[in-house]
Amino acid sequence: MFETLQDRLGSILNGLTGRGALSEADVAAALREVRRALLEADVALEVVRSFTDAVREKAVGAEILKSIKPGQMVVKLVHDELVSMLGSEGVSVDLNAAAPVVIMMVGLQGSGKTTTSGKIANRLKTREKKKVLMASLDTRRPAAQEQLRQLGVQTGIDTLPVIAGQSPTDIAARAVQAAKLGGHDVVILDTAGRTHIDEPLMIEMAEIKRKSNPHEILLVADALTGQDAVNLARNFDDRVGITGLVLTRMDGDGRGGAALSMRAVTGKPIKLIGVGEKMGELEEFHPRRVADRILGMGDIVSLVEKAAENIDAEKAAAMAAKMAKGKFDLNDLADQLRQMQKMGGMGGIMGMMPGMAGMKDKISAAGLDDKLFGRQIAIINSMTKAERANPDLLKHSRKKRIAAGSGTDAADINKLLKMHRQMADMMKMMGGKKGGMMKQMMGGLASKMGLGGGMGGMPDLSSMDPKQLEALAKQAEAAGIKPGSLPGLGGGGGLRLPGLGGGLPGLPGLPKKK
Repeated sequence: MFETLQDRLGSILNGLTGRGALSEADVAAALREVRRALLEADVALEVVRSFTDAVREKAVGAEILKSIKPGQMVVKLVHDELVSMLGSEGVSVDLNAAAPVVIMMVGLQGSGKTTTSGKIANRLKTREKKKVLMASLDTRRPAAQEQLRQLGVQTGIDTLPVIAGQSPTDIAARAVQAAKLGGHDVVILDTAGRTHIDEPLMIEMAEIKRKSNPHEILLVADALTGQDAVNLARNFDDRVGITGLVLTRMDGDGRGGAALSMRAVTGKPIKLIGVGEKMGELEEFHPRRVADRILGMGDIVSLVEKAAENIDAEKAAAMAAKMAKGKFDLNDLADQLRQMQKMGGMGGIMGMMPGMAGMKDKISAAGLDDKLFGRQIAIINSMTKAERANPDLLKHSRKKRIAAGSGTDAADINKLLKMHRQMADMMKMMGGKKGGMMKQMMGGLASKMGLGGGMGGMPDLSSMDPKQLEALAKQAEAAGIKPGSLPGLGGGGGLRLPGLGGGLPGLPGLPKKK
């Protein structure tokens, strides 16, 4: 979503950090470029003005111009102002009210209200263990009520039975009553939308609000809408009074200006973002993490959370036991590749790693896209059980058979085997005596952060909540651990593992800087 803005701001701010001292003219020129970049990203003009004014006011102070690295100070100010514009802290959906808690979904037609209602219900059921009832108040759009019912069947969530001829306000009152009788914790009201804001729509929304007394009114807006989304948010807030925003299609390649503008204009927090079509593809919005990613600082906390959600704990434990013995076969490699696919593939992981955002173009240019994972998994699946456990069996005739079965050639198979050999060698180094390199590295990191020596001192990241992870990240920063300062991480924050020339194990080396 923010890639264009990330590239523009990255090049502007990199030009500043390389200099020894900055004049007011340098700061003014850089802020002009920042202003242009934000406007091109479709951020509202009033928001851009207040943003650049706030940064200028803080950046032109004498104490900054005389500091050792003033360019880095300007980067920090731009980052802090981005966080402030997006809302300093992430705010989740508020369920602190008497059951059933009523959540009313509002927005224009086509913004994704019905799908988002299903996603929120699914999230509350799986994460919060809440009993949820969904009700469609959309009597105008053909099959809208049937769509919500199908989502309910798909996720195993109750939906209000449809009674023909009922008005939206009557359905809202019946939904709240049914939720009380059914012992539901939450009731989600999926209201009707229009192609544009009009008076009848606003009157209907106000009437539904009066009848159902919602605790949360969430405005669902398409992140690709651009400037018009700001007017939409302002209108709904003035007439209905929204409590938060949900942005859909944040996985799109739009310019992202709506996300940056809507929070600043309405003062209402962005609570959730839709990052895909599937029911599980809904995430909480964390302003600081988004600002980090826009400025190419990565987002390690989100990466750890994603890993905790997608990595099978039992498989990980079994893998750790094999690593301790220095064993790593092709079945293990296939599991690693599948887990990377689940976590968003190469692009998704690179986007969250500090200092790696700029590597994404080089990686795609070198042909290391996510299709490569698919081909490598296909090669491994075309092998026999014995071949996967013992790659040394793979001679010419077997390779010919595997190539035919996977739709690849011998060169692809040789690359995969080379990658496996390098990873297996690395696993032996990480295993071995006294827990090997991995244990020493993690133990050193733990003691540096004041968490006690050895692996026992490192906390279990998968069992920590986001607030604890963020606190840990700040603790690491305070201890002087920056991206690139850990063993195995390059000075620029780029991950260095065998066989990659600064990339991932065994994949063809990326072109080096001249």
